[in-house]
Amino acid sequence: MKKAMFDAAGPERRVSFALRDSSLGLALIGASGQGLCALMLGDSRETLLQAARARFPNAEAGAGGEDFDSLASLALGLVEQPRRGWALPLDIEGTPFQRRVWQALREIPAGATASYAQIAERIGQPSAARAVAGACAANRIAVAIPCHRVLRGDGDISGYRWGVARKRELLAREAAA
Repeated sequence: MKKAMFDAAGPERRVSFALRDSSLGLALIGASGQGLCALMLGDSRETLLQAARARFPNAEAGAGGEDFDSLASLALGLVEQPRRGWALPLDIEGTPFQRRVWQALREIPAGATASYAQIAERIGQPSAARAVAGACAANRIAVAIPCHRVLRGDGDISGYRWGVARKRELLAREAAA
């Protein structure tokens, strides 16, 4: 598919994007020179492109190049086989709180889950379970920052930015491997 380049924060930070088909629907994969900065899942090409443009508003056409294509293939492989847990270079932007949450999520082993309250405990803010849920919702790097591994306190699957059906499927793939 056609790639687009977005200028995220001035001329020194370029972000390349590609839309790829996956078994979980469309995947919008974005990377800067530092690493993967977006892995968004959805059903609508336009919705995914709108989300990318909202996050990276200074868009211009361009190609990603060979390094981008390799990283995009690895990111798509992670969607297909989330248990493999490839160590992809990430370019993570978020508040200090979000970054602590996302790091705690990356420490959950594939096939395991944690509750929002457990993540809040792990980052030293036991009363911040709702804020942890908010940080999960703000995550733009699906699977590589595994928000799908976070469940409600009663063990039920709750909302997921990319859809509850995708969350169930990712958890099932990790459990089966």
